[in-house]
Amino acid sequence: MTNNNDTHHDTLRRKPLLDTAHEEMVKFARKENEFRKRDREERAAELHLPLNEIKVH
Repeated sequence: MTNNNDTHHDTLRRKPLLDTAHEEMVKFARKENEFRKRDREERAAELHLPLNEIKVH
């Protein structure tokens, strides 16, 4: 059976990995949002849509 000290040590080892993974996910989400915004703007321009007058979520 794992004692409390081993569990604490495992948690301390995992935390930097989880923090790094979270930071990477945030960076990816930000880039994805920027890409989608540019894509919407480009498609709106091609279709001559007034994007600034349309509420985009």
